[in-house]
Amino acid sequence: MLVLTRRRNESVILNENIEITILEIDGDQVKIGIKAPKEVEILRKEIMEKIEEENMNALKGNYDLKNFF
Repeated sequence: MLVLTRRRNESVILNENIEITILEIDGDQVKIGIKAPKEVEILRKEIMEKIEEENMNALKGNYDLKNFF
């Protein structure tokens, strides 16, 4: 894992077409902005993990329709 230190309004460029900017720092929270092409999917890690979990449950047939909707 690459670890970088950034201050407010500083950015990091990924793959020449994705820019991540530190917008605000408030205690333990950091607000970031992401500029990326529309075809690049951007998800929070906890959302991605939930999607993967639901997909695995669906493959196994372990799904609860009450929680699905």
